[in-house]
Amino acid sequence: MALREIITLPDKRLRLVSEPVTKFDKDLRRLIEEMFETMYEAPGIGLAAIQVGVPARVVTMDLAKKDEPKDPQVYINPELVWASDQKATYEEGCLSIPEYYEQVERPVSVKVKYLDRDGKPQEIEAGGLLATCLQHEIDHTNGVLFIDHISKLKRERVIKKYKKAAKRGGDHAPAARVEPSSRGL
Repeated sequence: MALREIITLPDKRLRLVSEPVTKFDKDLRRLIEEMFETMYEAPGIGLAAIQVGVPARVVTMDLAKKDEPKDPQVYINPELVWASDQKATYEEGCLSIPEYYEQVERPVSVKVKYLDRDGKPQEIEAGGLLATCLQHEIDHTNGVLFIDHISKLKRERVIKKYKKAAKRGGDHAPAARVEPSSRGL
């Protein structure tokens, strides 16, 4: 397998709406394996295919802590079918917006329909970190970034920093604060 490049802000591909997966073949299996390899190397806990430049509705995730065995999860064509009225705020980060973290409010619980690796329909009810990650990654498949959930002023500042860094030829803008123990979604 091979590592894939994670595209970062201000790359316009991050705003693309991904296409549903219709073929469950060796190409899809290879994409999933390469997404996991890339996500683990980053290191991150979630990755949408669009983040590696593939506009397909594929999400990989692993919420296991560093001292726990890996728990790889795949969500193909994930769709949010229900969200609780109750909200919670979590600090989110993103592999496509390196070293930037911000408080984001989202529903506490969600229900998601998706297809597994074999194309079989599944449904999951999730709360806590899993609910947050699912919402974050499903947003990616719809061309939405976590910074779209923060104030316009903060969002504009972040985008401006990353655009400046891109013009300078840097990989990404300097972080507002760096938390080495955090792993991006």
